[in-house]
Amino acid sequence: MLAEIRLSAALRHCAAILVLAALCLALLSAPALAQGKGRGPLVLAAASLQESLGEAADSWARRGHPRPVISFAASSALARQIASGAPADLFISADEPWMDHVEKAGLIAPKTRVSFLANRLVLVAPAGSKARLAIGPRFPLARALGEGRLAMADPDSVPAGKYGKASLEKLGVWKAVSPKIARAENVRAALALVERGEAPFGIVYATDAKASAKVRVIGQFPASSHPPITYPLARLKSSTNPEAEAFRRFLVSPAGKAIFVRHGFAAR
Repeated sequence: MLAEIRLSAALRHCAAILVLAALCLALLSAPALAQGKGRGPLVLAAASLQESLGEAADSWARRGHPRPVISFAASSALARQIASGAPADLFISADEPWMDHVEKAGLIAPKTRVSFLANRLVLVAPAGSKARLAIGPRFPLARALGEGRLAMADPDSVPAGKYGKASLEKLGVWKAVSPKIARAENVRAALALVERGEAPFGIVYATDAKASAKVRVIGQFPASSHPPITYPLARLKSSTNPEAEAFRRFLVSPAGKAIFVRHGFAAR
């Protein structure tokens, strides 16, 4: 148990270093990306937003603005880095508690927080898998796993993992499944385990499954089995980028939300 705790702490430390490295790289590359038009705002965003937020940033740039610089990671890792003083302009979390964490630290600009997207939770398998499971109370997930592992984001801290654990607990299968969890640092890392066939099943967002041709959806978890999956956005109090507030407003506008809807999110 002590070895597991030390390993978990080491993994969290490595994840923090990787997030900081990504932030530094984003800041260093920002001037080149802006193409002489000024630096775009630095956005720290949940890993599940990769394709959709990237498209939103491209759309914003086509409107004559410097393209926003985006760093993706688990909401938990990003929130901790913000609390530690990491420079950024906007934060988009995949759940409310990690945005609460940042807000309680006094790091959010007043009246800029808004929950603008929603998502669903699904069980996926590799695209070539013939597995069939009907998700419901006490469904035989542990038996279907056999000697394999269930890939999911860390259920102790990462939003997708926390939603997944809550659902499995509600459905009465967490106790049987928990020894078979393959914990990933974020939801896209969990998706990758299933894509590569290293895990026979994984719990990810519906939008992650939609973005990958290498997995297929086995079933959707009942919305009543976990807290609502919402994405809050806020401008950080330390932001000095003149584009930050304008880009925030664009993301929550009908035109901005429409981009995310095309990628499978629901607008709020």
